[in-house]
Amino acid sequence: MTPFLDPELLPVIFAVLMAVSVLAYVVLDGYDLGVGLLLNATTEEAERDRMVASIGPFWDANETWLVLGVGLLLVAFPIAHGAILTALYLPVAVMLAGLILRGVAFEFRAKAASVLGKRAWDHAFFAGSLLAALSQGWMLGRYVLGFAGGLAPQAFAALSAVGLAAGYAFIGACWLIWRTEGDLQRRAVAWARPTLWLVGLGILAVSLATPLASPRILARWLEMPNLVLLAPLPATTFVLLLGLHSLLKHLPLPDGALERLPFWGATGLFVLSFTGLAWSFFPYIVPDRLTLWQAAASPESLTIILAGALFVLPVILAYTLLAWRIFGGKAGELRYD
Repeated sequence: MTPFLDPELLPVIFAVLMAVSVLAYVVLDGYDLGVGLLLNATTEEAERDRMVASIGPFWDANETWLVLGVGLLLVAFPIAHGAILTALYLPVAVMLAGLILRGVAFEFRAKAASVLGKRAWDHAFFAGSLLAALSQGWMLGRYVLGFAGGLAPQAFAALSAVGLAAGYAFIGACWLIWRTEGDLQRRAVAWARPTLWLVGLGILAVSLATPLASPRILARWLEMPNLVLLAPLPATTFVLLLGLHSLLKHLPLPDGALERLPFWGATGLFVLSFTGLAWSFFPYIVPDRLTLWQAAASPESLTIILAGALFVLPVILAYTLLAWRIFGGKAGELRYD
């Protein structure tokens, strides 16, 4: 099949589609992983029920974005897929185990015949969320440092794992501020306040480590005119952190005003952080080893795959938006069989 687009442009298009899929996964599955991480923070069974109900209609669809992102990596950049998955084989296996445990716990929790049985599945849901969050953070840390060996990169990966888990807990708490009310909403505000600053520390750590790991990345950020053009990115992130801190001090308000803003602010932090990473690594898909064009499949293959991707991605997006529209109320208003 003759490519209908410039062969040099096709890998960039797939990189953008893959980036959109990964970012959508991090935000969407991030908040339901965060709710799972917070599940044991309350001793009230009714509150845990509402926490689970708040993500019930969404969590399955959220994980579809991960499947799409990894699928695009496999078919569009097979060489990079092999290199990345080989380096991250163990944490990927741990992540999959965590996601499977979450899925099983979610379904069996609803079927538990006793309070003790439900509590056991609550613990399993928390454990699955923790495994998935930490393994994803570990993979991020290893990727940022280019899969370098040694004790320091392993320590940074561990720090990154804790930072991403804190980020998920923060956006999960912000989701609960938006989707719940009463005592649970007030608890969610209390959970969001400390995790916000852990998120800030995580962003700072990755922002410092990324340029230090590569002279090329350091030059991309500090050379002129990039230094001036990119200055709004860290400045906006800092202002957003301060704004969220100030907002959380005043929530919840009696009339429910502004309760959705923390979630969208958290989403903004993820988008800004992801944009910074994308700028740092472009045009490499395996840091300082493989560019998009070196790792890409043939233009003919990419052309065929693009036709399918341009059909699948809008379908997933439409389903996600439809679920948000139909199940858009407070968790207390939702009912499940």
